[in-house]
Amino acid sequence: MIIGTCHKILMYSNSGESVVRNLALMPRRFYCIFRIFALLAAAVLMMQITPAEAKTSDVADIVLGMSTPLSGPAADLGTNMHIGVLAELERVNRDGGIKGRKLRLMVMDDGYEPARTAPNMRKLIAEKKVLAVIGNVGTPTAIAAIPIANELKTLFFGAYTGAGVLRKQPPDRYVINYRASYAEEVATMIEALLHHGGVKINEIAFFTQRDGYGDAGFSGGIAALKQYGLKDENIVIHTRYERNTLAVEDSVADILFANPPPRAIIMIGAYAPCAKFIKLAKQSGSKALFLNVSFVGSGSLARELGNGFENVIVTQVVPHYTANTPIIQAYREDLRKLNPALSFNFGSLEGYIAANIFIRALESIHGELNRETIVDALESLGDFDIGLGQLLHLGPDDHQASHGVWPTIMKDGDFVPFNWLELSNILKKK
Repeated sequence: MIIGTCHKILMYSNSGESVVRNLALMPRRFYCIFRIFALLAAAVLMMQITPAEAKTSDVADIVLGMSTPLSGPAADLGTNMHIGVLAELERVNRDGGIKGRKLRLMVMDDGYEPARTAPNMRKLIAEKKVLAVIGNVGTPTAIAAIPIANELKTLFFGAYTGAGVLRKQPPDRYVINYRASYAEEVATMIEALLHHGGVKINEIAFFTQRDGYGDAGFSGGIAALKQYGLKDENIVIHTRYERNTLAVEDSVADILFANPPPRAIIMIGAYAPCAKFIKLAKQSGSKALFLNVSFVGSGSLARELGNGFENVIVTQVVPHYTANTPIIQAYREDLRKLNPALSFNFGSLEGYIAANIFIRALESIHGELNRETIVDALESLGDFDIGLGQLLHLGPDDHQASHGVWPTIMKDGDFVPFNWLELSNILKKK
């Protein structure tokens, strides 16, 4: 059993360090045993592989790259994205790969820091010769990655961010997305608050991360509010915190002293600072409704909040993982096959869906498979159905497959599907 599990890990690892990272895929009670065994196995394996054999392996396999946070405050998001992509790649490999070639994923930890993302990207693309980079997590890291992807003409696909920098018009050839944008998520919240919640424009506040991620969500919110009559954006309460910190006390004070007090606070941040903000605000008497974009990570936010925090809202860019559409049923089955101990969540589902779209494009290529033909294949998908419950679309002038936004709300310590029509009753109780 130990040998079999370690073999699966080594299939996706290129160093002893990445072997240890993949231990997150195993039940915790075996962690210590597997850590020792996997490190020893990796050391033996690396000593046995000659440079020529390593080169042959690289040629035989289709190698993809990923730079993502496996440590730091966004580690949950990076780990989930990694797991979801792996679950889909493992399914393809079980079925014989792509035209007999196995898929391999090389993962590098960037800690959600752009300064680490840039060298990761260069190593993956220039040194490791990956076909494409898939599943990056975060806006500030994407901002560092995109110029390198464009410079080295390598696909940057399915990033876990809704920032506008990945959604230029006309689009960057080498940047292609699955998910809806932050602007679409926030616009959906604002429409619901005004139409179904009876909230006024000057009763909506923003709590955002001080970087490209927070700025993307806030600018999308201001654009949406202007469509509903906002004349002066200076009347909108906007408070911020520094990335990779929990320094939210000043932001809570800004909300408490606001006049009029906000009835709804739209949050564009990471799960730990958002949870701390919600706790402190409620303890200080705020009656506001808290709404988060998908990047917060619902499971992580629920864990940080604990019990007693009902009716916190998170918009999602995938349906709920309990839905019975074909792609989500396949996701649950393949995640169990990857490791029965893993729990279902929105982050790994998004990674699985992104990888599924990528595989669909790979399978459509007739002839040489290279960095240009995979971009051409994705742009040639047009309207397509992966069993999500709605059609997706990609084309030369449209590099975002989905525009779907699904609301969820916290009930009994978990996030469940939610209808915006319920907003009025929720706000009346506050």
